[in-house]
Amino acid sequence: MNERELLDHAINFARLGGDHTLTYFRKGLNVIRKSDDSPVTIADREAEQIIRNEIQRIFPDHGIIGEEYGITNPDARIKWILDPIDGTISFIHGIPLYTTLIGILVDDNPVAGVIYAPAMDEMCEGSATLGTRLNGKAVKVRTCTELSEATLITTDRKNIRKHGFEMGINEMMKIVKVDRTWGDAYGHMMVATGRADVMFDPILNIWDAAALMPVLQGAGGHFVDVYGRANIHTGNGISIVDGLKDTVLKIIQNNQ
Repeated sequence: MNERELLDHAINFARLGGDHTLTYFRKGLNVIRKSDDSPVTIADREAEQIIRNEIQRIFPDHGIIGEEYGITNPDARIKWILDPIDGTISFIHGIPLYTTLIGILVDDNPVAGVIYAPAMDEMCEGSATLGTRLNGKAVKVRTCTELSEATLITTDRKNIRKHGFEMGINEMMKIVKVDRTWGDAYGHMMVATGRADVMFDPILNIWDAAALMPVLQGAGGHFVDVYGRANIHTGNGISIVDGLKDTVLKIIQNNQ
């Protein structure tokens, strides 16, 4: 099966699970605390189960790694990486900037990804070889070479401080033209679709990162860790336009 076929299935899976979350959105649902004190809702769990069921129906030999229900077929060559609601805190608060994420790994390499914002009806999908699209229309990152003209996006400053990146982000905040917290995966999608220039995430799991890298690469941007490595396993991530990559990495590394 080629990348286009896999990506088309991923779009369908994301829409199926993401649209299910809308049945709970702004409905005052109960919040459960996981062992790490992060929030989860019945919407997260049902959406992931819906996606899992469909993947297993169509591709019973494929692997699945999901935030809520763990690993299935860990030795499979093709794996689907699921985050049913990225931005659960936004979802709980009725903010429409949450997303459903699906990344596809082939031989453990991220080859395609989907970022779907169901409440915004924005479907962003892409791969390094096929390019990136927003609602079916090709998109590219912005051209920006001066940090003073850039828009910087983050998720929350508490985790930036907790994980030791506050000095670097504060330094960038002094320089950038716009600084906002339209974060989680939606912030990465903003970079991929030409609406921002830098999105910094101090902490990421594989289900957060797997969809992001191919979407950014397909749009002509970069998804790297704080040391400039294109890797979805290192626990942090920066989506960035080409013209700012070296500048931003230097600021972060010099302020560690």
